[in-house]
Amino acid sequence: MKTNFIAKAVLVMTAALLFQSCEKDDSLESVVLQTSLDSGDIKKYSPNYSLSNWMGAINDNVSLSALSIPGTHDSGARFDSSFLSDTAKSQDLTIGEQLNNGTRFLDIRCRHIDNSFTIHHGAVYQKLNFNDVLSYCYDFLNRNPTETIIMLIKEEHDPSNNNRSFEATLDTYINQNTSKWYLKEHIPTLNNARGKIVLLRRFHSNNQKGINATNWKDNTTFTINNGKAILEIQDKYKVSNNHDKWNDIISLLSTAKNGDSRAMYINFTSGYQTNWLGIPRISKVSNNINPKITSYFTNNTAGRYGAILMDFATANRNKLIIATNF
Repeated sequence: MKTNFIAKAVLVMTAALLFQSCEKDDSLESVVLQTSLDSGDIKKYSPNYSLSNWMGAINDNVSLSALSIPGTHDSGARFDSSFLSDTAKSQDLTIGEQLNNGTRFLDIRCRHIDNSFTIHHGAVYQKLNFNDVLSYCYDFLNRNPTETIIMLIKEEHDPSNNNRSFEATLDTYINQNTSKWYLKEHIPTLNNARGKIVLLRRFHSNNQKGINATNWKDNTTFTINNGKAILEIQDKYKVSNNHDKWNDIISLLSTAKNGDSRAMYINFTSGYQTNWLGIPRISKVSNNINPKITSYFTNNTAGRYGAILMDFATANRNKLIIATNF
């Protein structure tokens, strides 16, 4: 009789421990049990991941176009003009901090000067050079080889004192560490992109270098289909009112969730409104839109939403976007 009582007690305790071990932990460091892709490409066996290595929890054969990816608009823009505030600064975090906090899509604006690149937002120099950006990226990828960084490169402001093309100068940077770059024209799967910078270019190339986004349209929603890659882009940055801007954002989020699996969706949540003098004010958009993004991904917790490029990105907002992949 006593033996039966002990046996039952052991069974009860075992069941209680099993129940506790199955309770959900909401932190990114915890076990993730969901998958958002019906194809089964994303791992379904309880992956552990953090903001610095979340791509490591996704199977090699998943295309970058199948993911929800936190990104930053004007990633290097952390400084305003010395005489006009709220007109150039778009981020609080350094490139390194952005990457550590889950950002995997960088929007890098390079001024071509003296056969080198400096980082600008319009005319405002951001106290950062392209070598600094690459140092952040290479260091991050060396520490987190499961990850990849999509880098949209655009020529910014006026070129000065150069005797070669923008592309030729970029080549000098790439050639210093070619193993860290993915330069093909197709959107890669993770196994081809891990540990590398995937070039998405908004500049002309004579050598078909990187994913071609040179047919970029101004201040609208548009498609680029160059025969090698399909890009669906929302970049309405001149914001007359935040209600319309938000509708543009959620329209592409919905399209990304249900749309062409081959396409990469790139959704700029950034923009500016002007004051009565016509001076741009970035925070008039970001202060309104960023809380809406947080609310949206608090309520929409699974699915493919594409790359979401934000002003003033934060770890908490990135966390919500990343979680939709699992």
